[in-house]
Amino acid sequence: MKAHDGMYIDGAWRDADGRDTIDVVNPADEQVIGRVPAGTALDVDTAVRAARAALPGWAATPPAERAARLAALRDVLVARKDEIAGTVTAELGSPLKFSQAVHAGAPIAVAGSYAELAATYAFEEKVGNSVVHHEPIGVVGAITPWNYPLHQIVAKVAPALAAGCTVVLKPAEDTPLTAQLFAEVVHEAGVPAGVFNLVTGLGPVAGQALAEHPGVDLVSFTGSTAVGRRIGAAAGAAVKRVALELGGKSANVILPSADLAKAVNVGVANVMSNSGQTCSAWTRMLVHRDQYDEAVELAAEAAAKYGDRIGPLVNAKQQERVRGYIEKGVAEGARLVAGGPEAPRERGYYVSPTVFADVTEGMTIAQEEIFGPVLSILRYDDEDDALRIANGTVYGLAGAVWAGDEAEAVAFARRMDTGQVDINGGRFNPLAPFGGYKQSGVGRELGLHGLTEYLQTKSLQF
Repeated sequence: MKAHDGMYIDGAWRDADGRDTIDVVNPADEQVIGRVPAGTALDVDTAVRAARAALPGWAATPPAERAARLAALRDVLVARKDEIAGTVTAELGSPLKFSQAVHAGAPIAVAGSYAELAATYAFEEKVGNSVVHHEPIGVVGAITPWNYPLHQIVAKVAPALAAGCTVVLKPAEDTPLTAQLFAEVVHEAGVPAGVFNLVTGLGPVAGQALAEHPGVDLVSFTGSTAVGRRIGAAAGAAVKRVALELGGKSANVILPSADLAKAVNVGVANVMSNSGQTCSAWTRMLVHRDQYDEAVELAAEAAAKYGDRIGPLVNAKQQERVRGYIEKGVAEGARLVAGGPEAPRERGYYVSPTVFADVTEGMTIAQEEIFGPVLSILRYDDEDDALRIANGTVYGLAGAVWAGDEAEAVAFARRMDTGQVDINGGRFNPLAPFGGYKQSGVGRELGLHGLTEYLQTKSLQF
């Protein structure tokens, strides 16, 4: 799509406050494919004022009507699915087939789920001698990442609109074209002016202004734990609500009774998906020492198949960051069995699918989020040892357990300190709550739990 040179505020594209722009670069060939405005604090203020002005009318709109707008939004997403996929591929570098299935497909499912929830959720309930009202929290400041640019937008905007909130979105500066396309979708779906507003810009400028703005009632942020801390501190000073979906270092625990080949192959595929740029990726594979050598061999063979199947990383900084982690893994004594730090292509921000063996739990690559196609394989002695290792990071976002008996896997999963666990390759469920324990975040997204993040409660006693 052709980039807009303004901000989408109060139902129209408007000139930005300043003249600074942000280049949008295709990470596959390093070519500039567009430019968008670098928003200022004044742009944010204008957008928040529009959202506040629209809030009373949208909050008073009957849930059935809000559901109808969300259903229309879903239908426009369906109609523009190919354009969405092409845009994500151009600015993120994701292979087109993956963009079509995931980057365009998942937001359609999520938008549809909130159209249904808006129509069926009990915004009022009787509790004893009280009537409890569930009301919109107010104006939402949504700050979204680049790795799943449309999914993360819809996962915040759809439940906020279903709840009756209005929104100001600040998308990642690497993938703003997808956000501009979404603004077009919102407009085409007939969402009233001011209910959704878009300000493109840099995190330390536009993002910080949005997080600190006194007219914002809730900040919903997805990104790194380090930035999440700063947003939480800024929101805390104003005693405003936050929803934070942050980093992860998820464990893929393969118990001895599991189908080892299947567990390893699915585990490698999970790490390589989206070029490893997934916060919930199972980047630590835990294998019993008696099966360890076989698992390493299987993982190396599986990773080799992804050499020309994964896209680049989002930018040069991310490429260097991931290559630096690979070099650190080697320096700390881990054994490379696939890939390595060398760039596999002369052009584009590519990193080779990489697998490390002989990783110990104290190594940097076993503790820190790398956000690239890098898998660490660790040994364990027994189930208690595996659990200790699995729970032995500051994160707790996702994970997986494999076992020959499902009950055995479930029993282990119940002891994991993490927000979501896939059992024997369980499929993604857009209705299930997603979010983390510990430093992986605060709050939940998706489904009913995602809706309630945007509601506040009032009780009337009779």
